[in-house]
Amino acid sequence: MHVANLVCVRAGKVMPFTRDEMSAIDKAPIAAPVTVNFMGLTTDEQADRKHHGGPLKAVHQMPTATYEKINTEFDLKVRIGTLGENLTTEAVDGLPEMDESNVCIGDVYQYGGQYGDDKINGEDSVQLRIVQPRRPCYKINDQIGQFTKVPNIAAWVSKQGISGWYFQVVRDGMIQADVPVYLVERPYPFATLETLWELSNAKEKFDADIIEPWLAIECLEESWKKVLAKKVKRG
Repeated sequence: MHVANLVCVRAGKVMPFTRDEMSAIDKAPIAAPVTVNFMGLTTDEQADRKHHGGPLKAVHQMPTATYEKINTEFDLKVRIGTLGENLTTEAVDGLPEMDESNVCIGDVYQYGGQYGDDKINGEDSVQLRIVQPRRPCYKINDQIGQFTKVPNIAAWVSKQGISGWYFQVVRDGMIQADVPVYLVERPYPFATLETLWELSNAKEKFDADIIEPWLAIECLEESWKKVLAKKVKRG
């Protein structure tokens, strides 16, 4: 199913940041096609490989609505690409924009290629699987705080559950802007990121039949399963 168009691809270079640290959180648009392998975009860099990047955080996508919400809430003008996302899409044919309310853990999307003969194909394309939401960290505060004094935006973003998601690379390939985005697989239609955030942030505990389907999702990153396992009612 053709669900969106990819309007921008971004990558960052490691540069001096705040607190005498380095970071590549600021992502700039890439005009030419770029190779994507199991570690992500080959031209993208991460300064802290312990917490950023790697096979389970290979590519990051975030809705542009996140910026609109931040700017409205805190009266700011944070520009798209400031907070580290690699991909920006826009909806097609009256469909909703890709966001946490309508993308699911386990979804596989193809960026590029063509739809035909009842299958999605194309050598100049890449397939990506959603395996976890992004956890906002203090670098979001530092990034925005370089320009204006603000409260703890990272905590607010986390509470709202609007920080986008990380992909695992299913099929290596090339990616570039101005190509179609297809939903290839949706094995867990119940597993929206919005619901995952609600369960993870909830103070109450839940019956096992609510949590156990999440724990059975093989591709869900393990740290999220640990959070959810603690939400099960005991006794």
